Amino acid sequence: MRNRRKWVSIGLLVMVLAAGGVVLTKFLTSSLDYYCNVDEVNHKSGCEAGHQMRIQGVVDKGSLKQGTVTTFSITFNKATVPVVYDGDPGGLFQECIPVVIHGVLNDQGVFDGDEVEVKHSNQYEAANPTRINASNQESAACSELP
Repeated sequence: MRNRRKWVSIGLLVMVLAAGGVVLTKFLTSSLDYYCNVDEVNHKSGCEAGHQMRIQGVVDKGSLKQGTVTTFSITFNKATVPVVYDGDPGGLFQECIPVVIHGVLNDQGVFDGDEVEVKHSNQYEAANPTRINASNQESAACSELP
């Protein structure tokens, strides 16, 4: 009787740990956001349509249209993605600045944004100095356009 209780307890503990592992794995994989430059969209793993991601680019001059929905396009390394953002990005958001947009690329190739970052976090800047430099160069070139 005592041996049986011991094995039942061990079996129950194993089941609880396995269930916890499954829940944790599902949570971590579904909450994972990939950082992608616009030119990496549909070319890099994790940067495909249907995946939650953050894309970096420069807001194209002349592309910004604001109302109840804000539409614009962003470019990086001569690749462009149209963006739809439900609402007003506010703050420092404007044309010819580097931005990171959180959201999902839909099947029509339009990025449905749910958050706009105008300034990169210190952690992102430290981990991606090459991307920051390239983005700043594109921003400067955009500002010089007529």
